[in-house]
Amino acid sequence: MRLTHPFEPIFDERSSVLILGTFPSVKSRERRFYYAHPQNRFWKVIAHITNANLIAPTIVDKKQILLKNKIAIWDILQSCDIENSSDVSIKNAVPADLSKILNASNIDRIYANGGKAYQLFMKYFYKKTSRTIIKLPSTSSANAKYSLEKLILEWKKIII
Repeated sequence: MRLTHPFEPIFDERSSVLILGTFPSVKSRERRFYYAHPQNRFWKVIAHITNANLIAPTIVDKKQILLKNKIAIWDILQSCDIENSSDVSIKNAVPADLSKILNASNIDRIYANGGKAYQLFMKYFYKKTSRTIIKLPSTSSANAKYSLEKLILEWKKIII
């Protein structure tokens, strides 16, 4: 099914860290916000590494935590053919315009939330931007080899 990314990136001029996913999941598209599937561990990891209280967070709360900690988030793809939420099924990808963030913020570090985001960044942006990206383990529940504790240990490196 051909889909276009349904929401805007989260960032401001103070953002120094950019976390890139691939494309929103079915649940994220339904709820119109990043990492909205209840089993995705992204918000638990972010809450832990930023010492934030995310017991019953709203979208506004999540945005505030990111911006307070100078973290920007977006996805690599603007549109693609995708089946359900499967990164493996992605075809006919059109990359997002990352210059929207890179030119309007202080991004000095870019991280990929998983291998597919890393692979797509290298394919579409590495030569264009001359920026490096650091691959982090995916926070998706499909990444069963990483417990929440192990994810937190790996993801701590984004906070300096």
